[in-house]
Amino acid sequence: MADRKAELERKKARLAQIREEKKRKEEERKRREQVEEAAKASKKGPDPSEIERKRIETEQLLKDIGIEEQKRAQAAVPSMVAAEPPGVTQKKAQPSADDRPLPTLARKSLKLSLTDTSVINIPPREKVAYSKETQTIVEVQEKEESEEEIEPPPEVEEPPPDKKEDEEKEEEAQRPRELTEEEKQQIVLSDDFQSFINNTSRVMERALAEDMDIFYDYGGQDLEEREGPEAGAKMSLQRQFNDERWSRYRTVTYLDWSAQYPELLVASYNNNEESPNEPDGVCLVWNMKFKKTTPEYIFHCQSPVMAATYAKFHPNLVVGGTYSGQIVLWDNRSNKRTPVQRTPLSAAAHTHPVYCVDVVGTQNAHNLITVSTDGKMCSWSLDMLSNPQESMELQHKQSKAVAVTCMSFPPNDVNNFVVGSEEMAVYTGCRHGSKAGINEIFEGHQGPVTSIDCHPATGQVDFSHLFLTSSFDWTVKLWSVKHQRPLYSFEDNSDYVYDARWSPIHPAVFATGDGMGRLDVWNLNNDSEVPTASVSLDMQPAINRVRWHSSGHQVACGDADGKVWIYDIGEQIAVPRTDEWQKFVRTLSDMRANMVDSQDEGGLSSGRTSMSSSPLR
Repeated sequence: MADRKAELERKKARLAQIREEKKRKEEERKRREQVEEAAKASKKGPDPSEIERKRIETEQLLKDIGIEEQKRAQAAVPSMVAAEPPGVTQKKAQPSADDRPLPTLARKSLKLSLTDTSVINIPPREKVAYSKETQTIVEVQEKEESEEEIEPPPEVEEPPPDKKEDEEKEEEAQRPRELTEEEKQQIVLSDDFQSFINNTSRVMERALAEDMDIFYDYGGQDLEEREGPEAGAKMSLQRQFNDERWSRYRTVTYLDWSAQYPELLVASYNNNEESPNEPDGVCLVWNMKFKKTTPEYIFHCQSPVMAATYAKFHPNLVVGGTYSGQIVLWDNRSNKRTPVQRTPLSAAAHTHPVYCVDVVGTQNAHNLITVSTDGKMCSWSLDMLSNPQESMELQHKQSKAVAVTCMSFPPNDVNNFVVGSEEMAVYTGCRHGSKAGINEIFEGHQGPVTSIDCHPATGQVDFSHLFLTSSFDWTVKLWSVKHQRPLYSFEDNSDYVYDARWSPIHPAVFATGDGMGRLDVWNLNNDSEVPTASVSLDMQPAINRVRWHSSGHQVACGDADGKVWIYDIGEQIAVPRTDEWQKFVRTLSDMRANMVDSQDEGGLSSGRTSMSSSPLR
């Protein structure tokens, strides 16, 4: 019971506290409202009734003090007596008969009011000083200009009336007259008009149906007139392929044309260091047939792609060799961009970067051949990449394994091959037989070999024993498997030469690309000292790969900025004449003779050196 009373007392005290708090807040609110109203009233100005009330109170207060309205009006009038001398004041103070009492001046009551104070800042007047000399010059100039403007125009003498009539007659005579219907029909039926209509109608038909050069002259006369007689011996840029996402900040590592679809070109790329979240390896398929700027197919994998090629007898398959040593296989019939097959990372396969992939054989019997820098050559079936069908270690005379950087097979040969290495040497070898492995060594380069290409040998004479190599030593060398020394060394470049490729239709023509972005096309039948045609890429990025189109009229090159360039080769360079093969035979004979002479001179000079260095006894 006592607890219940105590609880009630607490509640009552709490309730009284709440009421006091509420009352205090109410008073504060009223006080705040009064302050706000007073502030608003001060802004709006005092009420007129309030002013009248204050005036009445002021008058009553002055009356109570004893100051009447009349006295206040007199006090307001200024006294002039105080300002005069004393004598004058006494005279005027004496009364006279004419003096009359002056009426008292009644002053009207003043109404006081409250006004707002406004501050106005008036800047001082600016003093402008003029220079007499300047003013004089300006006045003189203005005067001269005004005089020039006032000059009357020169008077034009009007021709006499007779002369004007003669001129009008001459103009009338020069105007073309309208042809009669008979004259029009005669022009339409003329041979010149018929020839003009036939030619122009053919051009218009091309213009309406095609978006290509409709004014192309197959006779070459217009080309020679526009660009000179050497116009057919030039290269011209046709297309450029690059993709903002997939090829930017990547390097083109390999190029290959499709044998079944000649308009398709596959390009492989390494990793993009600017985008670590993107796949490291990319393959893009570009289409030359249409003017689209995006790739036809996009493939990628988790390791940089160092080599890529079309499966020769499977137009839908693209094979890639990666930096990790894996061989990957993409299929454009699949909806996936990732490989449909890949080799395992095991000792049975490659464990080093794979820079060489090629499909050799026939339609019914073919294999995928791959070589890595660990010196292992593997043969695969495209139907199963789980294990290689064959594996071979490439060693020269029981020495260490050859670090292969490039590989090439002669045309229509699946057994013999040539490879270039990081050790600056070139090797020949074979896959089967008693001499399987590395057979011979060719020395001549002073740097790692970057590319190797066997002669395609399509023509009257067999040149399949020839092959080209390029190197970091700034040279391109021509070799024959019959001689272990180079037949000729092309030393026109001033940077690393990354690739050299034979033309597929001309026996003496090949193309090279170097580290300064220069694409050279050589014709050995014309000149072996300097290239026949040369062009430099914009910004001069390094050209890593060069590939001829199967037609022999176009060259594709890939650079270090991820761009693929397609150049048209002039007909004077690309198309061989009937005597080109015989001329190339003579060129090779001259090169061979020069090589023998240089070797003889080298032997004699070395003999003289040894004799002069030997001591006399």
